[in-house]
Amino acid sequence: MKILDRYITKSFLVGYVISFCVLIGLRVIIDLFVNLDEFAEHADLGTWAVVRNIAVYYGINMTLYFRDIAGVITVVAATFSLGKMVRANELVAMIASGVSAKRIVGPILVLAIFFAALSVADQELLIPSISDKLVREKDDLPGQESYAVWFITDGNGSLICSPRYDEKTLSFHHPMIITRRLTDRSGGWEVTGRISADWATYNQKTGNWDLVNGLYAGMDSADQIKPVPFYRAPDLLPKDIAVRRKMGYNALLSSRQLSALAAQKTKIKDIAQLLSQKHFRITDPIINLTMLMVSLPVLLCRDPRTMKSAIIVSFGLTTACFIVTFICKMLATEIVFAGRIMPEVWAWLPVFIFLPVAFIELDSMKT
Repeated sequence: MKILDRYITKSFLVGYVISFCVLIGLRVIIDLFVNLDEFAEHADLGTWAVVRNIAVYYGINMTLYFRDIAGVITVVAATFSLGKMVRANELVAMIASGVSAKRIVGPILVLAIFFAALSVADQELLIPSISDKLVREKDDLPGQESYAVWFITDGNGSLICSPRYDEKTLSFHHPMIITRRLTDRSGGWEVTGRISADWATYNQKTGNWDLVNGLYAGMDSADQIKPVPFYRAPDLLPKDIAVRRKMGYNALLSSRQLSALAAQKTKIKDIAQLLSQKHFRITDPIINLTMLMVSLPVLLCRDPRTMKSAIIVSFGLTTACFIVTFICKMLATEIVFAGRIMPEVWAWLPVFIFLPVAFIELDSMKT
């Protein structure tokens, strides 16, 4: 690596750390200011317990904050590093020495690709592994939550209900499991029976839910009530209970989990929503890189006096890309093309609009 590459890399990394701390810190401070009273509900445990609960909560949720604003952090970091070089007239010296403007932004683009890959790993690996902790309420203590569960589905197509699920004991209180099967004629679900029990406790050795006084009753009046010692749902682990009871929990799943969940759905609307999220998982990193590529040629100005206007134009272009992406996400499951919903079209539309603009701007940079 040449001296120039090391210098630009160091400048960008410093800007990235500052941008990360400022943007993520601002997000945490605003949320903490609004919800401090919820954390204070456990003030009887002592100040240290409250502070530790706050630190654990936001430490875990930073994975979501980074996923949501990773692209903005990169653009702000590039603005910081290039603005510093323009202010010190270093950019003019580099170009006057014969260094191409494209060569100057090269290390920034390489690092941007690295951080985009980091955000993908965050979404696909880290967030799904801690999804049960990410849905925890601010006034809940880790490992002591209990709540009602209504009509969550498993891989068998069954619906599971319980007035109370205890995370500490991994147990359902008086659960009822409505068993279903997929009908060939309508593509919908047909109820085949129900399982009731006094308790259902997860057995970590067998992977089954052990039932206390479990009974199965079929829908046919001629069917006899049969005892059921356990219920097997391979895709419904204790950590999944807290996640599946929340609205919008699909955003915490990996692409593989989204595909598996889409295979269980029968409604076109539900399948379209899952496919939309899956396609946006692919296009979001590309869109983040596109926002940076659109901004970089604007930020490479030689006159420090035009830096402020360049920053405004850069953030204007970034905001436009962000707004178009947001609108496409809203319309992905609402608009019908040729008689059917095509979320993949909306997922790739921002890329088709802004990526050619980015390449044209990069190619037109004056060296």
